[in-house]
Amino acid sequence: MLQRGILNPQILGLVGRVRHTNTLVIADRGFPFWPRLETVDISLVDDVPTVLQVLEALEGNFSIGAAFMAEEFTAENGPARQAEFRDLLAPVEIRFEPHVEFKKRVPHAVGLIRTADTTQYGNIILESA
Repeated sequence: MLQRGILNPQILGLVGRVRHTNTLVIADRGFPFWPRLETVDISLVDDVPTVLQVLEALEGNFSIGAAFMAEEFTAENGPARQAEFRDLLAPVEIRFEPHVEFKKRVPHAVGLIRTADTTQYGNIILESA
């Protein structure tokens, strides 16, 4: 029986299938459903869990080579929230792009983890190193 680290078997299975340069989406509660994309929904109530909490949990199990977010995130969220994402992902820099372009990357991901995060445009795509 698992006793530490990620305990959710669906997330473990999903992360275990991500290989070099594959991507994984970690999304907020309002992110649209993608019928052909494996989705692990771990939302419970508003902000439980958050995208940042999932990123923290993945730290020891996922080598991040690149991170993508919608540029609208910077317009909708203050410096403190932006710093939380930036600091957690360091030394990897977040690449910001228009939300429309960001969503074009989604169907190419191995899967999606849907959280209950209420952060505006707080979705992130992680590319494995």
